[in-house]
Amino acid sequence: MVAKAEAARRREGTRSRLDDAARAGWLYYVAGNTQDEIASKLGVSRQSAQRLVSLAVSEKLVKVRLDHPIAHCMDLAARLRETFALERVEVVPTDPGHPDPALGIAEATAVEIETVLSATEPVTMGIGTGRTLKAAVDLMSPMDCPHHSAVSLAGNIAPDGSAAFYNVIFSIADKAKTRSFPMPLPVIAASAGERALLHEQASIRKTMALVASASISFVGIGDLGPSAPLKEDGFVTAEELVALQGAGAVGEMLGWTYDARGRFIEGLTNDRVASSPLPSREHGLVIAVARGANKLAAIRPAVTHRLVNGLITDEATAAALLG
Repeated sequence: MVAKAEAARRREGTRSRLDDAARAGWLYYVAGNTQDEIASKLGVSRQSAQRLVSLAVSEKLVKVRLDHPIAHCMDLAARLRETFALERVEVVPTDPGHPDPALGIAEATAVEIETVLSATEPVTMGIGTGRTLKAAVDLMSPMDCPHHSAVSLAGNIAPDGSAAFYNVIFSIADKAKTRSFPMPLPVIAASAGERALLHEQASIRKTMALVASASISFVGIGDLGPSAPLKEDGFVTAEELVALQGAGAVGEMLGWTYDARGRFIEGLTNDRVASSPLPSREHGLVIAVARGANKLAAIRPAVTHRLVNGLITDEATAAALLG
């Protein structure tokens, strides 16, 4: 009983400190108070106020978005649009030493999705899967958009039968209160025959039709290097990855692998991909979200050969694509 009481006191102390940190973060970032003013309002020392503001940031109680357009990033975005005939481009600053591959582009994608869902007319939005897209949805502000529809472009079932960890459709339904349409399929089926049987289901045909009607879609781009997401997440084996590399595959979207000339690989795992085809670039926006030197070989053919017509990336990746 004593141990339980002590644990309860610790939890209560942690909650109280996070409450203070949230209040300090709001006073600093939203209300524009100085740390001296925060210290006075909260009845703590200036050093304590500084620590509380830092705690608010480290615990992600505060989300900071930069509204000032950075000239170099804007210039890179304009050059990408012109060079690759892209319709929508967003370039964010690069932090060379930061380990998070989603840094910056997740925030920019969150803003882009929020903008789409702010429309008064109903919108059907396609959404892929992956670490960056999930991070973007996690950063979104809560919204109430029941007049919009979000449809998954990729299978939501992991190889072990569980819900895929980086599935996004349920997260966005929770954040934006949109009508959501999951794709209750594996990303890659066990065989081409199994995929055909799955796609014959009436509910899947309806979901595929909804995908085809999407006016805007967001997709991640995966590399096919040694740490390829398809292999790391268990969708392909090490042997299958080697076979794909041997066939010239350099990248994948929604599980569909393609080569350096933007051609989808014939056979191999593409015969078993259960996800939807890539949405039409002729009837809507297909925005890829990706950055990093390890993904350059995958991003380049996607924009060069118009597998996508939009891109959210960072300035280092943008400069490399243009270079």
